[in-house]
Amino acid sequence: MAMTSPFVEPMMGKDDVALMILQKKKQSGMTWEAIADAIGLSPVFTHSAAMGMNSMPPEKADALVKLMALPQEAASVLTEPPTKVWDQTVPTDPCIYRLYEIVGVYGPTIKALIQEKFGDGIMSAIDFDMTITKVENPKGDRVKVEMSGKFLKYANW
Repeated sequence: MAMTSPFVEPMMGKDDVALMILQKKKQSGMTWEAIADAIGLSPVFTHSAAMGMNSMPPEKADALVKLMALPQEAASVLTEPPTKVWDQTVPTDPCIYRLYEIVGVYGPTIKALIQEKFGDGIMSAIDFDMTITKVENPKGDRVKVEMSGKFLKYANW
């Protein structure tokens, strides 16, 4: 009877890969923009996929693994569909909290204006893109967040 080892390597998951990417990024000093440019994706999508919230096309995952000198197994993890589970409590990180605040204050306005212009429906977060840019301003530099999502009309059935 063959004996199996109790020391089986656990499978690598999205959290493991995210941690490796963050460690390699810190060691290399690379920016998300540089990483994204090197693999041919946007910085927003690159970060989101690296953190496990989106899946990368296989060729982009392979490019990231090579760029960051990650184990080859990380490429297949990066291509897996995400499970988008996040903490539903209001975060305490000031930057993330402000984004919650924006949605809390302006969410109903955004919804009303979308529905006024497009009809009854929503903006997709799947068929979606976003850019974040720095806008210099004499009163203090500005953060510009642009989001573009496909309009999805609610179906009647």
